[in-house]
This record gives sequence, C-alpha cells and structure tokens, in this order.
Amino acid sequence: MQRYFVEEKNWSEQQVNIDDDDYHHIVNVMRMQPGDEVICNHPNGHAYQCSIEKIGDGNVQLLILNKLKDQVELPVNVTLIQGLPKGDKLEWIVQKATELGVSTIIPLESKRSIVKWDHKKSSKKIQRLQKIAKEAAEQSHRTIQPTIEFPQSLKQIVSVSQSFDHKFVAYEETAREVKTRSIEHYLKEVQAGQSIGIVIGPEGGIAKEEIDQLYKSGFEPVRLGPRILRTETAPLYLLSVLSYFFEETN
Repeated sequence: MQRYFVEEKNWSEQQVNIDDDDYHHIVNVMRMQPGDEVICNHPNGHAYQCSIEKIGDGNVQLLILNKLKDQVELPVNVTLIQGLPKGDKLEWIVQKATELGVSTIIPLESKRSIVKWDHKKSSKKIQRLQKIAKEAAEQSHRTIQPTIEFPQSLKQIVSVSQSFDHKFVAYEETAREVKTRSIEHYLKEVQAGQSIGIVIGPEGGIAKEEIDQLYKSGFEPVRLGPRILRTETAPLYLLSVLSYFFEETN
C-alpha cells in the first residue's frame, strides 16, 4: 500500500487532503481512483489507513479509516553528523540512512572536507535532500520523516551535542591514540527513548584538532570493526549495528 507524508495543515478530524507532488503521484503515476486505499503519515509520527473519497483539480480528498499501530521506528533517536563528502554521496547516505532509521542528519563542514557548499545555494540542496529522505521514508514504511539540517561547523556541532544523551565519533586513528572500545560496550548503557549523536568524518578523515575538540565535549571514540570504512559506509554500518542491538536482540 502506498504511503505519503502529509503536512499538518492538510489534516482534519476525519479527512486528509493531499496536493502538490503527492497528488501527481497518486493521480498520474499510480492512477488511483476513489475507493483505493493509501497510508497517510501525520507529522506527529502516527500513521492512518485512508480511502480516497474524491479526486479534484490538484487535490485528493481522503477519508481516515483507522489508526495503524505498527512500531517501525528505532527505539532510540539518532542524529548523524556527516562530514561533507564528494559528489552525490550525501544523497546516497541520506537515502540509506533514512531506510535504516536515522532521525536527523547534519552535514558537517570539517577541515578536511573537499566539498565546500555555496551557502547561497544551500536551500535548494537541502530541499533536494529532504525530498530524497521523504521518498526513502515512504518506501521503507517509516512513520517519521528525517530532518535534514543546513551544514554546520564543528563549533556549532559541539554546542548542539550538549542535548544528546550519548555521543560517539568514528575516528580511524583512535586505536593508536586512545584506548577505544567497540560500539557494543557503549550501547549497553543506552536506554530506549534516549538520543544518540554520531560524528562521521569526510573522505580525508577528521583533523587532529577537531578530534580533540570532540573528545573535550564528551564524544566517545568507537571502533567500527577492524577495517577502515569509507565515509559513505561508516554511517550505514553503525545504523545497522543500532538496529540489530535495539530491535533484534531485545
């Protein structure tokens, strides 16, 4: 059954209205008719089974049939702080991280990031990434659409990180510089409902002065296996571990 995220303003007590791109998808791509059913996600995280009542000019009116009770979200709230990668890797990371349950993605403007965003064009890039996240969340039957933030500096990340219950950084040099432990060691201390912040560096890695700042602000160094992972692989490895630890073993 097709799933759509619908803005709060389009909800009433018994009805939902779908417009814009989703209207086009329902009418011109899926060629649905009155009586067909879809799932509509409310911004509060609840999902509802709905039936199409009327297809108008630019608007689809649906009747709410019942509230769904499936629990598909990670039991923990995960913020991925991703060093800006080259090319279209960030789009791929957003898509796959969404499928794996991430809650928020913050691009990190780090010292070794090869890519530098033109801030005049940032809004369009964020809109593009939000669209990718929305489509991936619908495809994977999530009830929450991840938030994509504007790129932030390390100083801003340190400030934001004060709100996280737990915070980790994957750093390829930790095994040589500090006593590091596997991610499992730290996850045993995490409770359902808590928030986790994860920093992943860009292709060039995290600079020494940056890692020192992260350590001072409470980020724990974690080991993601014995191999060095690419910047686009590391977050997916870590999210998969979180899914296994909190959803498959509990």
